[in-house]
Amino acid sequence: MSQTTVLVVDDEEAFREGLTQALAREGFVVHTARNGEEALELFAGLHPDLVLLDVMLPRMSGIDVCREIRASAETPVIMVSARGEEIDAVVALEVGADDYITKPYRLRELVARMRTVLRRSSHDIGPDNEPDLVVGRVRLDRERHEVHADGALLDLPLKEFQVLAELMRNAGYVVTRDDLINRVWGYDYVGDTKTLDVHIKRLRSKLEADPAHPRLIVTIRGLGYKMVA
Repeated sequence: MSQTTVLVVDDEEAFREGLTQALAREGFVVHTARNGEEALELFAGLHPDLVLLDVMLPRMSGIDVCREIRASAETPVIMVSARGEEIDAVVALEVGADDYITKPYRLRELVARMRTVLRRSSHDIGPDNEPDLVVGRVRLDRERHEVHADGALLDLPLKEFQVLAELMRNAGYVVTRDDLINRVWGYDYVGDTKTLDVHIKRLRSKLEADPAHPRLIVTIRGLGYKMVA
């Protein structure tokens, strides 16, 4: 079985070296980059299984690097920051990061999150023979990984696609926050639950006529979300 390849992007040499050794002991093959430009060049050649990406990088920020990666690939990305500001987490998730962790962190927690996002990175979100899902003016084609609204093709990253698929499968019924997180991110997900809120917000911005007053994906306070035709 091939080993999992991880690209670590951080401008602190001591941090890169320490994390490389620690992850190697966990069975990962680690490559490192010092800045955003070097990271994108390595990413294009390596096609790693996962990227650990620091938010604060010289010249090109980690947010911009994540945005560039998401323009061409669904490779899992975990953003890392020493600041711990909520705005960093929200922006990171909005540009397509799969998870967000703040320094200092325990290696055990980091490895658990890495393994969780790796397990959830597959496009297999349902049976191969699952028909297209249709709710009102929205159609989801699992095999082609496409979503159309009013006939127009939407650009949805993998996690947004998976969240929408779960809501559409259960159209007319409430899907709890815990159920959505478990089905999309996994039962052992240990990240911030605000991740789900960010993805719902992004889906509404693409599907709702008035995202501030959603009528398609509605919030059921204290429970979760419901998709209505």
